Amino acid sequence: MKIFRNSLLAVVIAASMASCGSSSAIVATPIENIDAIPLKVVPLTEAQLKNWPAMDLVKDTVPGMSVNKAYNQIIKKRKGTTVIVGVIDSGVDIDHEDLKNVLWTNPGEISGNGIDDDNNGYIDDVHGWNFIGDIIGENMEYVRIIRKFKPKFEGKSESSISAADREDFAIYQKAMAEYEKEFSEISTNKERYEQIIAQLKPTHQAIAQKLGKEDYSKEDLADIKNPSPQEQHQIAMLDQMLNFADSVPEVLKELEAGIKYFNDRLEDNFSMTKDFRAVLGDNPDDITDNVYGDNNVAGPDPTRENVKHGTHVAGIIAAERHNGIGMDGVANNVQIMAVRAVPDGDEYDKDIALAIRYAVDNGAKVLNTSFGKYYSPHADWVYDAIKYAASKDVLIVNAAGNDGLDLDTVNVYPNDQIDNQPEIADSFLTVGALNYEYGSELVANFSNYGKTNVDVFAPGVKIWATTPLNTYEFLQGTSMASPEVAGVAAMIRSYYPNLTAAQVKQILMDSGLSVKTNVILGGEVSNTESFSNISKSGKMVNMYNALIMADKMSK
Repeated sequence: MKIFRNSLLAVVIAASMASCGSSSAIVATPIENIDAIPLKVVPLTEAQLKNWPAMDLVKDTVPGMSVNKAYNQIIKKRKGTTVIVGVIDSGVDIDHEDLKNVLWTNPGEISGNGIDDDNNGYIDDVHGWNFIGDIIGENMEYVRIIRKFKPKFEGKSESSISAADREDFAIYQKAMAEYEKEFSEISTNKERYEQIIAQLKPTHQAIAQKLGKEDYSKEDLADIKNPSPQEQHQIAMLDQMLNFADSVPEVLKELEAGIKYFNDRLEDNFSMTKDFRAVLGDNPDDITDNVYGDNNVAGPDPTRENVKHGTHVAGIIAAERHNGIGMDGVANNVQIMAVRAVPDGDEYDKDIALAIRYAVDNGAKVLNTSFGKYYSPHADWVYDAIKYAASKDVLIVNAAGNDGLDLDTVNVYPNDQIDNQPEIADSFLTVGALNYEYGSELVANFSNYGKTNVDVFAPGVKIWATTPLNTYEFLQGTSMASPEVAGVAAMIRSYYPNLTAAQVKQILMDSGLSVKTNVILGGEVSNTESFSNISKSGKMVNMYNALIMADKMSK
């Protein structure tokens, strides 16, 4: 894992920034020509890992977004306008110590009176809206497709299908193949984890008893004198397990969490009998049936893993800065509007379309959409919502997905390009994920990419942010990279409110850092490409550069 270091060509730009009540001049130097930056060889400390997305590539040799540099050298004491950011996700813990002071509050709604005071169709939507009510688990979209078409097509051959039904039959066949493949893989992984635990638990107990402690190290194992053949086998297994965590109890905990994950997927995501949607009382195939859900934007159980996702995303964008607790979000001057529409499974197109429209109609100027799926029966509803957001000057920042795929070869939804055709809106930005290692492993091994369908890259590996019940964790994914960029977008919109959503998107793409080095894609060492060729911009977002460009463009 390598990284480059210093020697850059810089162009000094004197920009007179007179934004939002400040008239002092700023001399700013955009970061350029980073290919010559040497590799970093010292591992990051835990404190550095918690802050790496804010680091500066030139100073720290870590591919962060120069957030700290932007605040110290450009923002300083300047005041911006408040920007509402809609977080369309799994729910947000609105009581979190680092989020409760940065929430959007609906000015037209009186809390708890049971009345739709602002007449927008949603009763007591004080901090946003929950379009999925008490739903936590859900089916995958291809499971819903199979359930829909199975009575009509099961057991039939292609030659027996009428011309009018062939398109639906093809979708059914594709969904069935996907289901069988995924179900088999999940089942196999679950069995493998169970077998490992069955061997590891007694092995760990035996050696822990011999050493007199549970939290032993590789060195402790190596110091065991005259081990029997059985103990040699046990030591070899435990030594191997310690490559994956600092202690065997941690490995066991991860394996048990994995089994729970696989069980949840088999019981919920792949269930052919559970109808999760029925509790809402709506028709998911009727976009005009649009008043359902409730105002509990945290969802029914804030400790569940899926609610953790939305809380983490919200913290990356806007966790209260400099309050002495937790962590600092990318943006100040931000209010988070929580819109719950993403279950633990595939989201419904209807919920996403209505969530986008809700956020737009209630004043959000930036939306974050950290979710996605590969089947979208009502994609046209979401496309219409994206166009609606564009018409209202709202920027949507979207996660590219975590399957290590070239999105120019497969559709993932939501998107703004149908089969690589021209974009349907100029205010939809798709983000891939960066690793903190600068060099050949710069791109996260899970991140999707694509010269046409991915616009930029941003930090997405080991991202420290808010999780429910006043906790904080490292999570990773393009789901984390997207809110990093949404935070930068909110900063541009705060300090340069005259710029349009389309201009902000262009700034984020044009002002980023570019590198020509070859990077590994999808975690496959044999699959490499120049970083400049795996996204439309060929760049990684940089807040410092973006604010400099925004200042110039705003003039």
